[in-house]
Amino acid sequence: MVVRIPMSKTGNQKLREELARLERVDRVEVVKAIETAREHGDLKENAEYHAAKERQGHIEGRILELKDKLARAEVIDCLKVSTKSAVFGTVVKLLDLDTDDHVSYQLLGPEEADVKKGSISVLSPLGRSMLGKAVGEEVLAKTPGGTREFEIIDIQPSTFS
Repeated sequence: MVVRIPMSKTGNQKLREELARLERVDRVEVVKAIETAREHGDLKENAEYHAAKERQGHIEGRILELKDKLARAEVIDCLKVSTKSAVFGTVVKLLDLDTDDHVSYQLLGPEEADVKKGSISVLSPLGRSMLGKAVGEEVLAKTPGGTREFEIIDIQPSTFS
Protein backbone atom coordinates (compact mmCIF):
# COMPACT_ATOMS: atom_id res chain seq x y z
CA MET A 1 0.00 0.00 0.00
CA VAL A 2 1.36 3.41 -1.01
CA VAL A 3 1.22 6.03 1.74
CA ARG A 4 0.13 9.30 0.15
CA ILE A 5 1.81 12.57 1.19
CA PRO A 6 -0.53 15.59 1.31
CA MET A 7 1.03 18.57 -0.42
CA SER A 8 -0.09 21.99 -1.63
CA LYS A 9 0.29 22.92 -5.30
CA THR A 10 2.91 25.47 -4.25
CA GLY A 11 4.83 22.91 -2.18
CA ASN A 12 4.70 20.41 -5.04
CA GLN A 13 6.07 23.00 -7.44
CA LYS A 14 8.93 23.88 -5.07
CA LEU A 15 9.93 20.22 -4.81
CA ARG A 16 9.80 19.84 -8.59
CA GLU A 17 12.02 22.92 -8.99
CA GLU A 18 14.50 21.59 -6.43
CA LEU A 19 14.59 18.22 -8.21
CA ALA A 20 15.21 19.88 -11.58
CA ARG A 21 18.03 22.01 -10.12
CA LEU A 22 19.64 18.98 -8.49
CA GLU A 23 19.44 16.89 -11.67
CA ARG A 24 20.38 19.58 -14.20
CA VAL A 25 22.77 21.85 -12.29
CA ASP A 26 24.13 20.43 -9.05
CA ARG A 27 24.69 16.89 -10.39
CA VAL A 28 26.59 18.24 -13.43
CA GLU A 29 28.70 20.58 -11.26
CA VAL A 30 29.70 17.84 -8.83
CA VAL A 31 30.71 15.50 -11.67
CA LYS A 32 32.96 18.27 -13.04
CA ALA A 33 34.41 18.84 -9.55
CA ILE A 34 35.19 15.12 -9.23
CA GLU A 35 36.89 15.11 -12.64
CA THR A 36 38.95 18.17 -11.73
CA ALA A 37 39.95 16.66 -8.38
CA ARG A 38 41.00 13.40 -10.08
CA GLU A 39 43.41 15.35 -12.26
CA HIS A 40 45.27 16.45 -9.12
CA GLY A 41 46.66 12.98 -8.59
CA ASP A 42 46.62 10.63 -5.60
CA LEU A 43 42.98 10.15 -4.57
CA LYS A 44 43.80 8.80 -1.08
CA GLU A 45 44.94 12.19 0.18
CA ASN A 46 42.87 14.36 -2.13
CA ALA A 47 40.47 16.35 0.09
CA GLU A 48 38.78 17.99 -2.92
CA TYR A 49 37.96 14.58 -4.38
CA HIS A 50 36.55 13.22 -1.13
CA ALA A 51 34.47 16.37 -0.52
CA ALA A 52 33.07 16.22 -4.06
CA LYS A 53 32.23 12.50 -3.71
CA GLU A 54 30.47 13.19 -0.40
CA ARG A 55 28.49 16.03 -1.98
CA GLN A 56 27.59 13.73 -4.87
CA GLY A 57 26.21 11.21 -2.36
CA HIS A 58 24.07 13.89 -0.72
CA ILE A 59 22.75 15.10 -4.08
CA GLU A 60 21.89 11.59 -5.28
CA GLY A 61 20.20 10.81 -1.96
CA ARG A 62 18.09 13.97 -2.09
CA ILE A 63 17.13 13.24 -5.73
CA LEU A 64 15.85 9.79 -4.72
CA GLU A 65 14.00 11.26 -1.74
CA LEU A 66 12.32 13.95 -3.87
CA LYS A 67 11.32 11.47 -6.58
CA ASP A 68 9.72 9.26 -3.93
CA LYS A 69 7.83 12.14 -2.30
CA LEU A 70 6.61 13.49 -5.63
CA ALA A 71 5.48 10.02 -6.72
CA ARG A 72 3.43 9.70 -3.52
CA ALA A 73 2.18 13.30 -3.45
CA GLU A 74 -1.52 13.98 -3.09
CA VAL A 75 -1.63 17.54 -4.43
CA ILE A 76 -4.33 19.71 -2.87
CA ASP A 77 -5.38 23.16 -4.07
CA CYS A 78 -5.42 25.13 -0.79
CA LEU A 79 -7.59 27.86 -2.36
CA LYS A 80 -10.44 25.41 -2.87
CA VAL A 81 -10.72 23.80 0.57
CA SER A 82 -13.69 24.33 2.87
CA THR A 83 -13.24 26.54 5.92
CA LYS A 84 -16.13 24.99 7.88
CA SER A 85 -13.55 22.93 9.78
CA ALA A 86 -9.79 22.68 10.07
CA VAL A 87 -8.54 20.77 7.02
CA PHE A 88 -5.36 20.62 4.97
CA GLY A 89 -4.58 24.10 3.62
CA THR A 90 -6.67 26.15 6.03
CA VAL A 91 -5.19 28.78 8.36
CA VAL A 92 -6.40 28.09 11.88
CA LYS A 93 -6.30 30.73 14.60
CA LEU A 94 -6.09 29.27 18.09
CA LEU A 95 -6.41 30.60 21.62
CA ASP A 96 -3.98 28.88 24.00
CA LEU A 97 -6.22 28.23 27.00
CA ASP A 98 -3.22 28.04 29.36
CA THR A 99 -1.57 31.33 28.38
CA ASP A 100 -4.36 33.29 26.60
CA ASP A 101 -1.97 33.73 23.66
CA HIS A 102 -3.27 33.70 20.09
CA VAL A 103 -1.42 31.67 17.47
CA SER A 104 -2.19 30.95 13.82
CA TYR A 105 -0.99 28.02 11.77
CA GLN A 106 -1.59 26.88 8.24
CA LEU A 107 -2.09 23.12 8.06
CA LEU A 108 0.26 21.70 5.42
CA GLY A 109 2.12 18.50 4.61
CA PRO A 110 5.24 17.36 6.43
CA GLU A 111 7.56 18.53 3.63
CA GLU A 112 6.14 22.08 3.76
CA ALA A 113 5.76 22.57 7.51
CA ASP A 114 7.78 25.44 8.98
CA VAL A 115 6.67 26.72 12.38
CA LYS A 116 8.79 29.89 11.97
CA LYS A 117 6.75 30.72 8.86
CA GLY A 118 3.43 29.86 10.51
CA SER A 119 2.75 26.41 9.12
CA ILE A 120 2.59 23.00 10.78
CA SER A 121 2.20 19.50 9.45
CA VAL A 122 -1.21 17.87 9.47
CA LEU A 123 0.71 14.85 10.81
CA SER A 124 2.12 16.70 13.85
CA PRO A 125 0.42 16.20 17.24
CA LEU A 126 -1.23 19.63 17.11
CA GLY A 127 -2.09 19.34 13.41
CA ARG A 128 -3.71 15.94 13.88
CA SER A 129 -5.72 17.15 16.86
CA MET A 130 -7.09 20.13 14.88
CA LEU A 131 -8.25 18.20 11.82
CA GLY A 132 -12.02 18.19 11.46
CA LYS A 133 -12.62 20.64 14.31
CA ALA A 134 -14.75 23.77 13.82
CA VAL A 135 -14.65 27.29 15.30
CA GLY A 136 -15.47 27.17 19.00
CA GLU A 137 -14.24 23.62 19.51
CA GLU A 138 -11.44 22.77 21.90
CA VAL A 139 -8.29 21.00 20.82
CA LEU A 140 -6.12 18.86 23.07
CA ALA A 141 -2.65 18.26 21.70
CA LYS A 142 -0.21 15.83 23.27
CA THR A 143 3.13 17.44 22.51
CA PRO A 144 6.64 16.52 23.68
CA GLY A 145 6.29 19.33 26.26
CA GLY A 146 3.05 17.90 27.64
CA THR A 147 -0.65 18.20 26.85
CA ARG A 148 -1.73 21.62 25.58
CA GLU A 149 -5.27 22.92 25.31
CA PHE A 150 -6.49 25.34 22.64
CA GLU A 151 -9.76 26.72 21.32
CA ILE A 152 -10.25 27.28 17.61
CA ILE A 153 -11.33 30.90 17.20
CA ASP A 154 -11.12 31.29 13.41
CA ILE A 155 -10.53 29.27 10.24
CA GLN A 156 -9.48 31.08 7.06
CA PRO A 157 -8.63 29.96 3.54
CA SER A 158 -5.03 29.86 2.38
CA THR A 159 -3.44 32.77 0.57
CA PHE A 160 -1.69 30.43 -1.88
CA SER A 161 -2.54 27.23 -3.74
